[in-house]
Amino acid sequence: MALRAWRVFWHSWQPGHAPALMVIPLGLIGAVCVVDVLAPPHIHLGPLLVAAPAITVAFAGARVTALMGALAVAAQMLIGVLRESLSTGNIQAQIAALVVVSAVCVGICVLRDRRERQLHRVRSVAEAAQSVLLQPLPDRAGPLRIAGLYIPAEEEADLGGDLYAAARTDHDSTRLLIGDVRGNGLASINNSALLLGAFRAAAHRQATLPRLAVHLDAAFRWDTSQWRSPSEQDTDEDFATAILLDIPDHDPVVHLINCGHPPPLLLRGTRITPLTPRASHLPIGLGCAFGITAYDVQTFPFEVGDLLILYTDGVIEARDTDGLFYPFTERAPVWAKDDPGELLRALHDDLLAHVHGHLDDDAAAVAISRLAL
Repeated sequence: MALRAWRVFWHSWQPGHAPALMVIPLGLIGAVCVVDVLAPPHIHLGPLLVAAPAITVAFAGARVTALMGALAVAAQMLIGVLRESLSTGNIQAQIAALVVVSAVCVGICVLRDRRERQLHRVRSVAEAAQSVLLQPLPDRAGPLRIAGLYIPAEEEADLGGDLYAAARTDHDSTRLLIGDVRGNGLASINNSALLLGAFRAAAHRQATLPRLAVHLDAAFRWDTSQWRSPSEQDTDEDFATAILLDIPDHDPVVHLINCGHPPPLLLRGTRITPLTPRASHLPIGLGCAFGITAYDVQTFPFEVGDLLILYTDGVIEARDTDGLFYPFTERAPVWAKDDPGELLRALHDDLLAHVHGHLDDDAAAVAISRLAL
């Protein structure tokens, strides 16, 4: 307990994340003292000492700022003693001003540190919620290597409406979901959690891919309308575009159902092929409303060495400062030989460089490669 208390006490006196910057206020105090003492009597540089605590507040905590303010006051008193003017009204006024400014700087530090602690706690809760909601994808699933990428539109946000998930079935296949829930904020997070929960609860079962799509659509629609009375008009516009995939271990194909989502990209060498199905179904949440109970499965080749990329519209609709869309289909073939993790890291850096670090919408992507059994 005593050791922990000492660590907390010692940490509170640390100069922050940039200890080298302590040289600036300390050097300023020393320079002002030397120049002021050596300068002619009519020149007074003591008022510059107020800059020492003002600079320190930018990179240090309250205690270090208070210490720097105390050193500035002591330096002003030393100047008064050496110049035999400590009892004059000018020096006393400068000392009083230093005390006031230092106290204000310390108060600013206290308020800032309190706010940072609050933001840290909020961010910790958001990170914990994200780890539960958007669980990391497995590195391996049968003969597949998988990697996921999620980039929030807001730098300090960890949750949004884009989602992905994977599940193993009892008949030696891997099922994946990628989706984009309409809207943003807490409503989209709630709908994302609903869709992910429904997928995780049913994807591992023996049900066919069309039956899984029906289940997700019904679960999504039921949750958003369960408290509506029969007489109330159905004006709910909650839905999610999504793609469901089933990739068998022993058959070099991928089965997919597209519910209004951008088509996956298949990379084979340097050739890129969009896996566009013959028909795209309505987004999840709208099928039941229009009486749709059947989904068509499209099958595409997915051989050893191929790389499959799933993504949300936040990737292809990202714009630079000139309004140009991110050229995803042009950039992706360059990364065709990379493994899924390396490809997504390259995509992350290239996408943020294209938009200069400011996305207008959340972006998510999943990369899958097939290895030999």
